[in-house]
Amino acid sequence: MRFLPDPEQRAFVRALDARLTAAGTPAVVRAWSRGAHGPGRALWSGLAEAGVFALAVPEEYDGLGVRPVELALAFVELGRHAVPGPLVETVTAAALLTGTPYARRFLPGLAAGETLATLAPDGAPALDGDAAGLRLALSPGGLRLAPGHGPVRTGIDPSRRLTPLLPGGPSLGPPAPGALGVARLATAAQALGVGLALLERTVGHVRRRHQFGVPVGSFQAVKHRLADARIALDFARPLVLGAALTRSPTDLAMAKSAACEAAYATARTALQLHGALGYTAEYDLSLWIVRARALRTAWGGPHACRAAVLEGAAARERPATV
Repeated sequence: MRFLPDPEQRAFVRALDARLTAAGTPAVVRAWSRGAHGPGRALWSGLAEAGVFALAVPEEYDGLGVRPVELALAFVELGRHAVPGPLVETVTAAALLTGTPYARRFLPGLAAGETLATLAPDGAPALDGDAAGLRLALSPGGLRLAPGHGPVRTGIDPSRRLTPLLPGGPSLGPPAPGALGVARLATAAQALGVGLALLERTVGHVRRRHQFGVPVGSFQAVKHRLADARIALDFARPLVLGAALTRSPTDLAMAKSAACEAAYATARTALQLHGALGYTAEYDLSLWIVRARALRTAWGGPHACRAAVLEGAAARERPATV
């Protein structure tokens, strides 16, 4: 099966790529890492103007209608340009709130980019809780508003600022069923974009870098590493787009696992082939390397996703009960 975007989708991707290229996202990411949200907010407004967040919001709440394929294509570009902020969490919050009594209250702001949203399971830290205007906590009892946030800390990716959500807050009732699949789809697409950016930058580097009078990229061992990375990313892409079409939990888990593992493997290749440059935080490549590592465990790590795939396969093989 071939997954080819139609002309309108390709035009959307080109426009988004041009907008993000002009924005100079590495400087935005570094500012966000310091807690300076101004440049990131301006970029967020531009993304909303392009319709990125409206792709997760039904038309009756000022969105463009739920369009998972276009959303996946957009998130590939967001990953390619390392856009910071609770992107996955915002579109997931939109999906969680759709169909609830609070949809009219929150969804128009999410679609317009006026509100940043974050969410996390009760007791777990939430991404960018200090920047988000809407903070949601997930518990076995349902969804609730989190009244604030605690101290900020960062993990391996300094641009992913984590804050614990405070207890209490009004309940919003049960979330929309299957909405968390949006988080896996968006994370998978974002990881795919991260991997593509790492591969593109590494190919450019080994073409420019010379040893023994020839480009490093002419060495057979280097070609093999890059070819492995390209094949892994090429195999992940149809899984991501296929999951956007079916929205099956099994397909979403498979896409998330494949895309994040491909991006992580590409990050390791990029780190090695850049040599000492790859280890420096001042070099822009590091922004994508640490993002690949962080996305790998976000919204279900490799083991959880593989377990979901196996569970789905076993369920299909079970005989139907009468």
